[in-house]
Amino acid sequence: MIRKTAPMAASIILATTIPALSAAAAGEAESKPADPIAVLVGRLDLEKYKTTIKGLTKFGDRRQGTDRNRAAIDWIEAQLKSYGCSNISRIKYTYSPNETRRPSGPPVSPDAAQGGGRYRGLRGPTGVNTDPLMQSDEKLRALNSQPTQPGEREEVYCTKVGSTHPEEMYIVGAHMDGHGWGEAANDDGSGTALVMELARVFSSPDVKTERSIRFALWNNEETGLNGARAYVDQRASLQGKEEPAGSGRYPEPKWLGMIQHDMMLFDHGMPRSDGTVSKQQRPEADVNIEFQSLAKAAEGAQKLAWAFYGANEAYATDYPAAVGPHMTNTDSTPFMDIVPAISLRENERGREIGAGWDPQWHQPFDNYATYSDADFRLGLNAAQTTLGAVGRLTGATLAR
Repeated sequence: MIRKTAPMAASIILATTIPALSAAAAGEAESKPADPIAVLVGRLDLEKYKTTIKGLTKFGDRRQGTDRNRAAIDWIEAQLKSYGCSNISRIKYTYSPNETRRPSGPPVSPDAAQGGGRYRGLRGPTGVNTDPLMQSDEKLRALNSQPTQPGEREEVYCTKVGSTHPEEMYIVGAHMDGHGWGEAANDDGSGTALVMELARVFSSPDVKTERSIRFALWNNEETGLNGARAYVDQRASLQGKEEPAGSGRYPEPKWLGMIQHDMMLFDHGMPRSDGTVSKQQRPEADVNIEFQSLAKAAEGAQKLAWAFYGANEAYATDYPAAVGPHMTNTDSTPFMDIVPAISLRENERGREIGAGWDPQWHQPFDNYATYSDADFRLGLNAAQTTLGAVGRLTGATLAR
């Protein structure tokens, strides 16, 4: 009898105490403030992200040195202003196609060219389409018809000024130029839209960050990272200098880290034996977070990459992250020997994209209509990852 009635007594005790415990727990949950980073990540929206990419594709491939490129820069600046992003400015530099692939910037580790990961398995064709007739859309072909010309170039950036440490900042970047006679939707409309969406969220008047964040949209990436190198050449020596003295203003805060976003949408796997690629995201699709193990700032870059991995675990809704040591050939490269620098993308640049994992790369069908919501959601998850990590690193809070 005791064995039968003891459970009954226990159930009566639990039945009477659990509601009280639940009410207490509910009260504690109500009094506990929400994670401000989670709130900010929740302000990212798939449709807004897609709309920003779509807006960029109105300018075709945005090839540097053309009117469509300059119009796209003006449009980006207007969007940043509409978000309330402050300290909007432009970097000006001159580009000549006769320059070497690496005209300026900090010295790169001598073995960095071998740090992209070697190919394994099947490989698909890669290259840059230069044939306008490969573009079947006559309107898009006409839009992209103006050839590039050497001369002055510009790129735009804006800044979220830190409330406690305005003299320190993280740089969040992507390149807005493309080529190949398409719309450059993935390379790199997807990264540019990501950075713009982060600028929108962080620029909300109720958001404070202890440290500054700069949102930079590079030009001339496709010609050898010239826009990012121009930024480094012009502004590296200005880091942390108050101007004017005693003003509390820092035109170029000290760099704490540089985060690049380049091709965010397409993780459909390696080519099949016949050279075709699946039309669906592979089950293992993920956000690749890369640092360069051969860079002078590799130790700090690896720590930064793992911080982003942790943010993906905490805040990304659909796709996991993977960390790799093969960052190469993107706008974080000119920074990597000065400051911890990482790159987020759809696949590893050297080992996977270079082996043909993305058949749209530099092709006339890198167009908005090529990608599905699953593809766009991969880019959104990269945005969630970066917003979560940068929010944590800069001490983001919400005004009450």
